Amino acid sequence: MFNLKALQRNKTVKYGVPMLLLVVGGSFGLKEFTQIRYDAQRHRKRLDPELEAQVNVQRQANILEDEYEKMKQVNLDDWKNIRGPRPWEDSREYQEQQRSRQNKKD
Repeated sequence: MFNLKALQRNKTVKYGVPMLLLVVGGSFGLKEFTQIRYDAQRHRKRLDPELEAQVNVQRQANILEDEYEKMKQVNLDDWKNIRGPRPWEDSREYQEQQRSRQNKKD
């Protein structure tokens, strides 16, 4: 029926089937390797139960209304925007200039 030599000479069997196996098998193999990666990351991100409890308490303490009350306390009328030094400017020299300007105005 089937001649083995004829199948070995067939280009589809010789090149196509291995390529198809490589693509399909590689897909399943990559799925397993990436799943291991994500499982390891999930395992690393887990916190110690005591530390997690402290974090949850801190999150509950910082509710939006408390932050709003803190912002109402801040005096924004006397706030002044002072730009930082540019990359080519010496930061210490620039800070001294800003301090001297601030002292002259006060």
